[in-house]
Amino acid sequence: MIRLTVGWDEGGGLVDAYERFLAGERIEDVGGAVRTPILTSWQRCKSLGLVPDQLSLTYEQDLDLDGRLLSAATPVLDRVAAALDGPPVSVILTDAQVHVLSRQAGDAELNRCLDAAQIVQGFGFPEYSAGTNAAGTALAERRPVHVQGREHFADCMLPLACGAAPIRHPLSGRVEGVVNLTCFRRQSDPMMLSLARQAAGEIEQRLLEQSSQRERELLAAFLRTRRAAGGPAGPLGEPLPGLAPAAGSIDRIDQAVLREKAQELIASPHRVATEVTLSGGRTAVLLCREVRAPSGEAGIVVEAAIPSGPQCRIPVPSGPALSAASTLVTEATPPSVAVTTPWHPAGTEATAAGPTAQIKKQQTEAEVQGTAQQPAAEPEQAPSQGPAADQGQAVPTAEAATAAPTTPAGQVPQTHAGLLLLGEPGVGRLALLARKRLELLYDASVGIGRTLDVTRTAEELVEAVVPRFADFVAVDLPDSVLRGEEPTDIGEGLRRVALGAVREDSHLYGAGEKISWLPASPQARCLETGRPVLEPELSRAVDWVANDPRRSRKVLESGVHSLITVPMRARGVILGVVSFYRAEGLGAFEDDDLWLADELVGRAAVCIDNARRFTREHTMALALQRSLLPRGLPVQNAVEVAHHYLPAPTGVRGDWFDIIPLSGTRVALVVGDVVGRGVHAAVTMGRLRTAVHNFSALDLPPEDLLARLDDLVARLDADSEGNGGIIGATCLYAVYDPVSQRCTFARAGHPPPALVLPDGTVDFVDQTAGPPLGLGGLPFEPYEVEVPEGSQIVLYTDGLIEHRGQDVDTQLNLLRRTLGATGPAARSPEETCAAVLDALLPAPAHPSDDVALLVARTHALGAERTVHWGVPADPAAVPLVRAAVTEHLEKWDLVEQAPITELIISELVTNAIRYGGEPISLRLIRDHMLICEVTDGSSTSPRLRQARTTDEGGRGLFLVAQLSERWGARYTADGKVIWTEQPLPPDGSDGSV
Repeated sequence: MIRLTVGWDEGGGLVDAYERFLAGERIEDVGGAVRTPILTSWQRCKSLGLVPDQLSLTYEQDLDLDGRLLSAATPVLDRVAAALDGPPVSVILTDAQVHVLSRQAGDAELNRCLDAAQIVQGFGFPEYSAGTNAAGTALAERRPVHVQGREHFADCMLPLACGAAPIRHPLSGRVEGVVNLTCFRRQSDPMMLSLARQAAGEIEQRLLEQSSQRERELLAAFLRTRRAAGGPAGPLGEPLPGLAPAAGSIDRIDQAVLREKAQELIASPHRVATEVTLSGGRTAVLLCREVRAPSGEAGIVVEAAIPSGPQCRIPVPSGPALSAASTLVTEATPPSVAVTTPWHPAGTEATAAGPTAQIKKQQTEAEVQGTAQQPAAEPEQAPSQGPAADQGQAVPTAEAATAAPTTPAGQVPQTHAGLLLLGEPGVGRLALLARKRLELLYDASVGIGRTLDVTRTAEELVEAVVPRFADFVAVDLPDSVLRGEEPTDIGEGLRRVALGAVREDSHLYGAGEKISWLPASPQARCLETGRPVLEPELSRAVDWVANDPRRSRKVLESGVHSLITVPMRARGVILGVVSFYRAEGLGAFEDDDLWLADELVGRAAVCIDNARRFTREHTMALALQRSLLPRGLPVQNAVEVAHHYLPAPTGVRGDWFDIIPLSGTRVALVVGDVVGRGVHAAVTMGRLRTAVHNFSALDLPPEDLLARLDDLVARLDADSEGNGGIIGATCLYAVYDPVSQRCTFARAGHPPPALVLPDGTVDFVDQTAGPPLGLGGLPFEPYEVEVPEGSQIVLYTDGLIEHRGQDVDTQLNLLRRTLGATGPAARSPEETCAAVLDALLPAPAHPSDDVALLVARTHALGAERTVHWGVPADPAAVPLVRAAVTEHLEKWDLVEQAPITELIISELVTNAIRYGGEPISLRLIRDHMLICEVTDGSSTSPRLRQARTTDEGGRGLFLVAQLSERWGARYTADGKVIWTEQPLPPDGSDGSV
């Protein structure tokens, strides 16, 4: 006996919450006192316009009281009723429309209450008409539900407490009915829900046993028919008596192929036969026909005939067709074979799904022993839409062949034949659907997530599903997910990212539109609960219609009739919602479709979350990299520069470029590339770019700068201990001097620069390249070349010329032709950048690697803007030098700079005479700054120090540093150069004379 005790309580302000809900208060204000499934059901009832004290129940007179559900459930419910002990409980069974089929147990008081609430046989209690109740809500939610007291929407059910569980068909998964245990609210017990769930499971098992019993009856009927026909009925695949083992056996692969085709044949309502190609060039003929058991159960049997001799193809039909119901396959020797055409209902056309065949009646028993004798159909007999058509049986109409294929010796080849599959058409359809669902899941797993783009991944989902599973599929995500952020703005509306459709007239929201869903709509409910929602009849989903009534009516008029909404959930976070719609082409969604949709979206959600995370990292890395790249061009007159940086769509790499002004109006042009991607590559690029800036401040020659950068990379990699080190990097460093019009290049594993001369000649400065940075061991060789004014120096990273499937030399030749198409004087550096990118990276192609492109058109500094004096190593020459400088400054109209310049020149020349060596020289350069350079033959490094008050000297360089904008020293092959820079007045800041 199962003893029930009082266990449930209706505390917590439920009645007050119910009244406030009906009064129209916000869901958030009443949700704390009400369970989520109940509150969601209340919302559905209120949106349907139900009134608690005025329900309109449906009544069904023609109940299926002799059907499979009631016959399977009656013994189970009898046992449950007999086992209950304690407070009275009524055991109720409803059908799939929640009409009461049976009610038993319970005492007189409980039964009177149930009668008053019309919970009697024939009355229906679906949620859309009876409000929140255990049976109706369990059907709406597709899961067990308990409802008690004021949780019922209707006032008439207020005294009751119910626990209900849906009954699913074990093969199709379709809800066949509901088991409901009901008692008074004051006597409710949580165990009622467990008992209802257990009873539903036992009923489902009995439904499965009924299917097995029907199959056994069908098989017995088939065996009796085969024996009456005079032939054995062994299963396909066993050796046949009198045949060699090789001829009578079928391997497992062929058997699997045959069973798959047999399932398709059973599931197809308009086919009676098909031809299957097997291994070894053999051909099998599958035939299906109806078989009935003595109990009246109807099924479909599939038999196979496989010639074991020479290949036997089906000849062209030439005789009257046989009835499908009269076709038998023999096992001993082969029948003659003829092609038939399946009959289709009026107004439809046959689909060419492969040849069909049927066994022609043998002319005499003397030809082949053991063949079943079947009467032939009359030639004038025409197919009609009778009972056979109603049962899905195909009626053949083609003519039979006049002769059977024979061997060269004139003998009919032996045939391996036998029973292949037996089942009901509905079961065959379910088996076929199950296989197609698995195929769809496999194809979706392969086709979804091939990129790391959120939008493209959503498009891959709809491409995989339409039209195999749904006619229309919409993916809605918040804008934050598209940006790679956490989905914190779902409540602010979703954006339609992808829409898949079999046609254009669905009237659904298009891709890119912003959508807001009402709280009780299917999309909002699945977002709130995190569970999929099924609306098999979309026209009855009032909240979906109310979201946009005008558009919803157009959608329904276009033929859309069924909906599944699934939350896109990954790693415990809801990213959005996917809506599946079906129109006339497909039937309404079922419960198994709910599982499949959830599985499809679950797999896509993981891919979209990966894409979202990648988008976030890519955005962060790109922002970091752009912050580390030059934001503007430095002030200098040596070159006119244009640059372009294109990040790879698959991830930010470590490409960079730089323009660094040097002393003496020179300029350094730099491009580099760091191996790797993401934030680490961007950070490494920033470290190397900073190092290049620091080394260039020392005015090192290009080869020495790369040597120091190589040592730095090696140290950084060693310090990382294999964790986050620099895997590899390349760099090209060039220094252009507008005074001498010469450029010095040095490169570490980097592609060669291109030099475009004014006449359009293009040369690659292909000097010996040193190893990539960090390897060490080999020196970096400089290469100096004269660059006429107006030439263009083109520097780039390997992403411009290295593409998958393309030769590097081919790309270099294309670059050469593009640069030489017009002379550098005919187009600006910006135009050259655009031409190069258009030629080597044509749209819509995306580079597989980052691309950094730097184009510099050279300028020359004329002789009128420079002056040079040789200085003897005599202190008496200092006043003469000062006088010459003052005179020249007057010619440049820089009289205001003369006093400071005289002091700087006097100090630097004096130091060179006293501490340096010959030869000594002085040079003035007028550019955007006034530059003074003193050269001597000593390599002694000057040192700035703070002189004490008692020191007589040591203040010279300190004064130079204070009076000039910048100062420094650079070393040459013959000594060193001490230089200073002074700002020019506003009227001469452009360097003009």
